[in-house]
Amino acid sequence: MGFFEKIKNGLKKTRAAMANTLGGIFASFSGANEEFYEELEESMILADIGVETSCKAVEQLRTVVKERKLRTAEEIHDALKDILVDMLNVGDTSLKLGTRPSVVLVIGVNGVGKTTTIGKLAHRLSGEGKRVLLCAADTFRAAAADQLEIWAGRANVDIVRQHEGADPAAVVFDAISAAKARGSDVILCDTAGRLHNKANLMNELGKISRIIDRELPNADKEVLLVLDGTTGQNGLLQAKQFKEIAGVTAIALTKLDGTAKGGIVIAVADALQIPVKLIGVGEQMDDLMPFEPRAFVDALI
Repeated sequence: MGFFEKIKNGLKKTRAAMANTLGGIFASFSGANEEFYEELEESMILADIGVETSCKAVEQLRTVVKERKLRTAEEIHDALKDILVDMLNVGDTSLKLGTRPSVVLVIGVNGVGKTTTIGKLAHRLSGEGKRVLLCAADTFRAAAADQLEIWAGRANVDIVRQHEGADPAAVVFDAISAAKARGSDVILCDTAGRLHNKANLMNELGKISRIIDRELPNADKEVLLVLDGTTGQNGLLQAKQFKEIAGVTAIALTKLDGTAKGGIVIAVADALQIPVKLIGVGEQMDDLMPFEPRAFVDALI
């Protein structure tokens, strides 16, 4: 299955929902009147593109239709797709992994698919010829390191772990030392999804970041926030909180194959101005895919 087909297939629930609303609006198109714009806005909100982002997109569409004197449903449909692609183009969508080693600090609440995302990303990077090292820095959740070790085995990559309850920053320090000794290209760090409160989480992530900055001062570092696509607007709220406390540089949206609200990808990118760099569209090892705005919008609409 090709790249576009895989995304298209993974977004079939969202596509079906959009076809029932957005498709109907364009199929019965009789002119770019107020009723058309209101129905368009409503259908986008239902796809979880979000109220603010949907309103902004429709306002931009009004302007483009007027300026370019667009008349046909096809012209207006294409103009809408261009607007949504622009909303997704908020930065480089490829992971910044130019140094050896580079670090990807993976954050997010429990249950979003963080460990699975790390395993699939390890598989992808390993397949590209990179030497990957996993770091089990989520020492608070029972069996978190065990789960990560299973994924390390599946992806055939190394892992550094300690006992449950160990200092996460100490595990990260060990992983960096191991990566230097073994010539690893990328360190993927799992982190705790929930501590006692936001201040504790912020302190823990801050401690880990300081260790990375001290031990690898010139390394490329991504702070990758994993969000569950099925949670819709709740995911956007999580993203806003993590942006405040963790300096997020990239977003991975998982479980998009299980939701009719895949439009959340557009809402997140537009609201946070942080690029979506990975999307999960299935349960197979190769179903975590690099994000391409144009291919995504083409598959969505």
